[in-house]
Amino acid sequence: MRRHAQPRLQTTTLWHHPSQQYGDEQFGDPRYTGRTPAYVVWNVLERYTRPGDRVLDPFAGGGTAVDVARSMERVGLGFDLAETSAGLPRADARHLPLVSDSVDFVFMDPPYSTHVDYSEDGRCIGKLDAFEDAYFEALDGVFAEAWRVLRDRRFLAVYVQDTFVKKRGFVSIGAELYVLLRRRFRPVDHVAVVRGNRNLEKPNFHRAAAEGNFFLRGFNHLLLFKKEVD
Repeated sequence: MRRHAQPRLQTTTLWHHPSQQYGDEQFGDPRYTGRTPAYVVWNVLERYTRPGDRVLDPFAGGGTAVDVARSMERVGLGFDLAETSAGLPRADARHLPLVSDSVDFVFMDPPYSTHVDYSEDGRCIGKLDAFEDAYFEALDGVFAEAWRVLRDRRFLAVYVQDTFVKKRGFVSIGAELYVLLRRRFRPVDHVAVVRGNRNLEKPNFHRAAAEGNFFLRGFNHLLLFKKEVD
C-alpha cells in the first residue's frame, strides 16, 4: 500500500490536505463517490475530541469518518440512508436510532445538492436541489437531530461545498447552512479547505470556466459549531 504523509494539526483557517488518506492505513471505501478526506476528519477530532468519545457521522457513506475515529481510540458511530459497502446501519439523518445527549462529537459531510446520485430512496437529501427551499429544510431537520443527540458543550463540524449550475447560477450552500446552524449552535469558526481535486489541474476545465465566465469550485467549507444549552 502506498504510504501517505502523516497528518499535522492545521493552525489557520485555510487548510490543505495533501491526499485523501494519510499514513499506511486505509480509511473508508476508496470506491465511494464523494468520500471525505481522512485528513480533515483527523484534524477536527484531534482538536475537539478525546479518546473514548462517541463520534457520530449521520451521512457515513464509505465509512471514512468512522474509521478515522476508531483509529484514534474514539467510538465511531456511522449511519447512512443508503446501503453501502462499509456495512453501516441504515438510518435517515433526521431520525437517528440514538438517545438524546448521547454523543460527544458530530461530523457530517452531507450531499451538495444533486451532484451525486447516492440512493434510489425517496427520502435521500441528495435528490433535493439546492436551488429549492426543500433542500435547506431537510438539512435543518438534520441539524435539529444533531442538537438532540449531541451532549451539551460538545462540538459539531459540517463539511460542505457550494454549487454552480450553468444557466441556473450559484448557490452558496456553505453560507446558507451557516445561517441555519447559528439558530441552534454557537459558532466556533469557519475554515476553507482547499480541494485536492485532479480535475482542477485539467486545462480544458479552466478553459471552459474562462470561456463561460464562471469559477471552478476550489475549496470546501468546514463549519465548526458548539452546542450550549441555556
